[in-house]
Amino acid sequence: MTSKRPTPQPGILDIAPYVPGRSAAAPGVTPIKLSSNESPLGASPRAIAAFRSVADHLEVYPEGTSKVLRVALAQVHGIDVERIVCGNGSDDLLHLLAQCYLGEGDEAVMSQYGFSVYPIVTMAAGARIIMAPEAEYRSDVDALLAAVTPRTKMVFLANPNNPTGTYLSAAEVARLHAGLRGDILLVIDSAYAEYVTAADYSVGIDLVDSADNVVMVRTFSKMGLAAARIGWMYGPEHLVDVINRIRGPFNVNLAGQLAAAEATRDTPFNDKLRQHNAQWRDWLTTELASNRLQVLPSQANFVLVLFPSEAEANAAFDALMAKGLIVRQVGAAYGIPNGLRISIGSEAAMRGVVDILKTTVGR
Repeated sequence: MTSKRPTPQPGILDIAPYVPGRSAAAPGVTPIKLSSNESPLGASPRAIAAFRSVADHLEVYPEGTSKVLRVALAQVHGIDVERIVCGNGSDDLLHLLAQCYLGEGDEAVMSQYGFSVYPIVTMAAGARIIMAPEAEYRSDVDALLAAVTPRTKMVFLANPNNPTGTYLSAAEVARLHAGLRGDILLVIDSAYAEYVTAADYSVGIDLVDSADNVVMVRTFSKMGLAAARIGWMYGPEHLVDVINRIRGPFNVNLAGQLAAAEATRDTPFNDKLRQHNAQWRDWLTTELASNRLQVLPSQANFVLVLFPSEAEANAAFDALMAKGLIVRQVGAAYGIPNGLRISIGSEAAMRGVVDILKTTVGR
């Protein structure tokens, strides 16, 4: 009898799975997780209360369009409620966008050190990845435009970028968009928008409102709701219509919808989170920058530290792990073997990181 089994679509087995940051420290050591860019202050108390309120109603299906959340987002951000789509994290929405607008023979352009999910969703749709080189670990508009071919159907731009923390100004993003054909979809991934303090930054709403080929994708994972898995996007009506045709009918759970709606409206907590992050992000950058360490200027809730060599980065990682400070190695996932990405945490965690790295690497 011949043994047979289902065969995946071509190219699926060529995809390298996403590898999350580590969460376990050495045995007997209390872990302090600085590897996944989670909120250093936890979640909004209002969001926590809303999440708990669902416990007595777990038998009920969530509202299919996440209306309570879309209304909150529309009111706070001043945008059209009908042009918002919510998802099971922003990854869910990135997959849907690729599924709808990429196919066999198409190409998607992205930056050299862009978010590692972009290649996954591109290859899963049967399309080809085109990597544009970066300049000093920063997305390069000219390189992105030069990478466009007649087969290009999508351009991914993480702004600020993960894992580098660098960003493009509103003027540069507008220049990128102006150089694209109208049939190319520009996906602006603003996952870290809540932490940006740069005056010349734009989250992308203005471009979405003025163009038919731009979508902005956001997440609640970095502002305290990573466990709930909530993402959202804002796009033109025709694109929203397409995504809603294949989106799962109950793709956002009820607890997540209510928690995210309250997190959206809790502006005092969000301001506190931004202020804490800015203070310790800038402090960490100043303390670590030296002749031996390069700290990339970040607008996110992490910093990327570049060591003189891969061996020294690994030694620093091990020294931090031994004390329970878990950071992110970015060699395998992003091709920066001499880099460690460090999420902004508590004051004690930040001081601990600096003390260990100064001892391990020196000044």
